Amino acid sequence: MHVLAQIVFIILLSIAGAGIYLSISRIRKNILLGRDEDRSDNKIARIKKMLLMALGQKKMFKKPLPAILHFFVYAGFLIVNVEMIEIALDGILGTHRLFAPYLGSLYPVVINVFEFLALTVIIACVVFLIRRNIVHVKRFSGVEMAKWPSLDANLILGMEILLMIAFLKMNAMDQVLQDMGSGHYTATGPFYISSALKGFYSSYSESFLIFAERACWWFHIIGVMFFANYVFYNSKHLHIFMAFINTYYAKLTPAGKLNNMPEVTKEVKLMLNLPVEETAADGAPARFGAKDVRDLTWKNLLDSYSCTECGRCTQQCPANITGKKLSPRKIMMDTRDRLEEVGKNIKQHGDAYDDGKSLLGDYISEEELLACTTCNACVEACPVMIDPVSIIVQLRRFKLMEESQAPASWNSMLSNIENNMAPWKFSPADRFNWADKLKG
Repeated sequence: MHVLAQIVFIILLSIAGAGIYLSISRIRKNILLGRDEDRSDNKIARIKKMLLMALGQKKMFKKPLPAILHFFVYAGFLIVNVEMIEIALDGILGTHRLFAPYLGSLYPVVINVFEFLALTVIIACVVFLIRRNIVHVKRFSGVEMAKWPSLDANLILGMEILLMIAFLKMNAMDQVLQDMGSGHYTATGPFYISSALKGFYSSYSESFLIFAERACWWFHIIGVMFFANYVFYNSKHLHIFMAFINTYYAKLTPAGKLNNMPEVTKEVKLMLNLPVEETAADGAPARFGAKDVRDLTWKNLLDSYSCTECGRCTQQCPANITGKKLSPRKIMMDTRDRLEEVGKNIKQHGDAYDDGKSLLGDYISEEELLACTTCNACVEACPVMIDPVSIIVQLRRFKLMEESQAPASWNSMLSNIENNMAPWKFSPADRFNWADKLKG
């Protein structure tokens, strides 16, 4: 029977591993559809930023209560699942608590830490479910959060609660079996939190407890396998892993500094008789700005997969606050949805396939783009350093430079800048006429 269980476990583990590998490959291929961009500079600064933002969750602590709860869920779930190393080896080798003899008296200390974190995960997830479904925190709502995004968040929280409960119940029954002297369950020392559950199981027979403990063990390990595949395949909780990558490659220059197009910069310098760097692009780009996801950079596409859908960006957006249609969170979610669609089209029909749709127009409207003030409040608020403004600016460049579509007020301002070197409609020679009134 043990051999059969080992075979089943190895098969399930292989299937889960293959599923995760295929999802990672899909995501990687989709991200690499974007234009090239060099983010390999200043590695030390990038590592510091990653550790501070992703691991330390610096920006989360602007809101202390949800930050502490989120930290327990994030750290607790990751640390508790370190035990998956032991569980996986037990499943493959047919052993039980493989590390216990080697760690000795340290083993129950480690498990007690895991149990404490498991309990904090359960408490935090319950609070988050209440905030989402009973209190109805405003930033969790919005047109982009209807149906699947809302269900996805609840499913993940529910799964985390069930997995942690299974872990604690498994340990509780394990201790009862240790007290009975069951042969397969060697003494490990007390597990204090799960010990509180021992009273529920002390009256059951040894055979039933072995069956129930194994059921919880299988539920926990299969649940973790399913959870990992679900997250990588189609869930916002992909940010559990992507946060580290995204913060490492985040922008190091000031948020308000826009990246100019080198082709345009070169032409302006030539017009002004300024020296042109030899590294500047010589020819016109295939497209000014961006119309679809393949016109964006790979970092923009990485941003879309890293979105936590927490709504902090939209909550801080002045355009959204004043009732305009713009939601930076929706910009990121639309970019990710369109990228997934393009990736599927390429897989099914080949690289040259055109479905007649684009990110601009079919997903993101002109009204949303024009509402943005490029204030970067969304960038400042994002806990994983996503940059929605970069995408908005590139889409607006396409509207203006490729389609010559801009509000009349914008055209007037741009014309004044071109002719008068200022947004106002008077010559530079008259710029300080207002000061004449101060004389005397």
